[in-house]
Amino acid sequence: MFYETIKYELIEQILTITLNRPEKLNAYTDTMERELIDALDRADGDDDVRAIIVTGEGRAFCAGGDLSAGADSFDTDAQRGPVKRLHNGKVDYSDPNVSDSGGHLTLRIFRCLKPVIAAVNGPAVGIGVTMQLGMDIRIASEAARFGFVFSQRGVVPAEAASWFLPRIVGIAQALEWCYTGRVFAAPEALAGRLVSKVVPPGQLLPTARALAREIADEAAPVSIALIRQMMWRMLGADDPMEAHKIDSRGFYTRGRSADAKEGVMAFLEKRPAVFKDKVSVDMPDYFPWWTERKYK
Repeated sequence: MFYETIKYELIEQILTITLNRPEKLNAYTDTMERELIDALDRADGDDDVRAIIVTGEGRAFCAGGDLSAGADSFDTDAQRGPVKRLHNGKVDYSDPNVSDSGGHLTLRIFRCLKPVIAAVNGPAVGIGVTMQLGMDIRIASEAARFGFVFSQRGVVPAEAASWFLPRIVGIAQALEWCYTGRVFAAPEALAGRLVSKVVPPGQLLPTARALAREIADEAAPVSIALIRQMMWRMLGADDPMEAHKIDSRGFYTRGRSADAKEGVMAFLEKRPAVFKDKVSVDMPDYFPWWTERKYK
C-alpha cells in the first residue's frame, strides 16, 4: 500500500514506521491516523514482523495535531459536522463522531501483537507524546522534547492518556506535566520514567534496532504476543488472582507447544533456539481472554 504520511520499511524482521511530514514537523492528521492503523494491521498479520520501531522523519517526532484549521482545530462539530443530539437537545455522546480520533490509534497500538518501540528523535507534544503511551518502550534522543500541552490549549489530554500516563509515570508526575502543560527535555522524561533511555542523536536508531534485534533473534513470537497483552491488561486487574488465571492458561498451553520443547532443548544443547510457532495461526484457544464475561 502507498502511504502519504508515513514510511513502512521491513528489514530483517524489524519494521520501522516513520512519521513522514517533516515540513510540518510530522504534525498528526486524519490521514496519518488511518495510515498508522493500516500499518499496524499489516504488521500484526505478517509473521515476518518480529518487532516494530516508530520514529519521526527530520528534526521532530511529532509536533502534535495539525492546527491548520486555526481556532476550529479542536472543534469536532466544525471538523466532522454536528454530532447527534438527544430529544432534549443534549449531546448524544454515543455518536461515533464524538470519539477522539487519536484514541483510535493509541488503542490500536494497545491491541498490537508485536512489541512496539518508540525512538523519539525530536519534539513530541500533544498527540505526539500521547500516542507513545501505548507503545512498550520509549528511547529518546538528547534532542527530544516532550509536552502534554493540552491545558495550555484549553482542552484535556486525549488518546486514553488518562489511563496510560499515570500507570507509566505515577499519578503525581502525570498531573504535574498535564497541569503545567510545559515542554520538557529528555533528562526530565528519563527522571520521570516516561522514557527508559536517553542517547545521543546518532545512536538513537541503532540503540532501538539493537533492542528490536535482540527480541527478534532470541524470543518466541507467540510468547511475545501473549506477554504483551498479559502485562498491559493486568494493569487494570483488581486482584492478582486474575493474573494467576491468565498466567496458568498461558503456561499450560505454551508449556505443551513445540516452541517450549525447542526452547528447553536449545538451552540444554547450548545453541540458539529456532522458534517456529506463528502468531497468525498458533495463538492459544483462550486468546483473546478479555472478551469473556468472566475468567473461569
